[in-house]
Amino acid sequence: MKDLLLIALFAALGAGGAGLLGWPVIRLVRRRSMALSLFCVAAVTVLAVTSGTFTVAQAMFLSHHDLGVVITVLAMASVVSLITAALLGRHAVAGSRALTVAARTVGSDGGFTAPDHPLGRELAQLSAELAATSARLAESRAREQALEHSRRELVAWISHDLRTPLAGLRAMAEALEDGVAEDPGRYLVRIRTEVERLTGMVDDLFELSRIQAGTLSLTLSRVSVYDLVDDALAGAYPLAQQRGVRLEGGEVAAEPVEVDSREITRVLGNLLVNAIRSTPQEGVVAVSARREADEVVLSVTDGCGGIPEPDLPRVFETGWRGTAARTPRTAEADVRTDRAGAGGAGAGGAGAGGTGAGGAGGSGAGLGLAIVRGIVEAHAGRARVHNVSGGCCFEIALPAPRA
Repeated sequence: MKDLLLIALFAALGAGGAGLLGWPVIRLVRRRSMALSLFCVAAVTVLAVTSGTFTVAQAMFLSHHDLGVVITVLAMASVVSLITAALLGRHAVAGSRALTVAARTVGSDGGFTAPDHPLGRELAQLSAELAATSARLAESRAREQALEHSRRELVAWISHDLRTPLAGLRAMAEALEDGVAEDPGRYLVRIRTEVERLTGMVDDLFELSRIQAGTLSLTLSRVSVYDLVDDALAGAYPLAQQRGVRLEGGEVAAEPVEVDSREITRVLGNLLVNAIRSTPQEGVVAVSARREADEVVLSVTDGCGGIPEPDLPRVFETGWRGTAARTPRTAEADVRTDRAGAGGAGAGGAGAGGTGAGGAGGSGAGLGLAIVRGIVEAHAGRARVHNVSGGCCFEIALPAPRA
């Protein structure tokens, strides 16, 4: 036992001396090539084994023949170890370089291209993470491009919608100022209508900006969807009566939800106004509510004739206005009609004509359905639309409250 302890002590002294000499070298090359670092580690290991063995051999007073055998064995093992470390380091460096070249494709139009060189587990995991990061960047870029396109489209529509009523207001003001208006009272009513329309547009823009900035403040309370639908129907009834559209709300289950009553009533109001304006005279707009698993689904079904399938994914985008088929009477048509009726006196102004699927909520700027989606998503819900026989159905799914 004592001999083994002495052998261990001499081996530790020899190996420790080699380790102390090799440690500064390893620290100096730690920022250099991976292959050089691996080779230095292998060299220090071989030197430590050789030094420890040689120290023990000297302490045991081995014969020259036995010492030569030991040294020969150590030398051959050292050569094999160093060659193996060099090859392993070269392989690791080749994989690292291949991954470095592949990393340059992250975020490119073609996406991340994984290296063909075989990689170790760690480098393979890094390659998978780079591929996932590239995919997320591509998705983010696509969303950014879609958002930029939506913003440009919104600016174009807002500019168009502002130009027409402002031109009409200016013409009517000039007519009243010059005293050429045959019916000043009618002009004042039209001016007030246009001012209210512009005010609604500004309110929608402000609401949408709060939603997109994440500053929409919600005051949640438990209410029945029956009461929410009843309030929304009451608010939309005058427009439905004016348009000759019948409202139906018989299939509304009295399910409780925890929502901001004011905001959800606005959502339903936007959907109802949109449905009424898109439904022909003597048509029907139906509202229903039902429980599905852990959600309460409210739906508004109109008789617009349906939305083209390619347009369905864009319905809730900011600035989307729908097709001409869903806009039976445009603001420009009202302007031309009024001007003709005024004998060229400039009594223009956009009326409360249909806004199409994207113009819900009264502003006509294609903001109504974007506001609907924003408010519903702020409640951790979902907004969707699909075609039905003779029209389309807008649905909002809100989380059902816990019992």
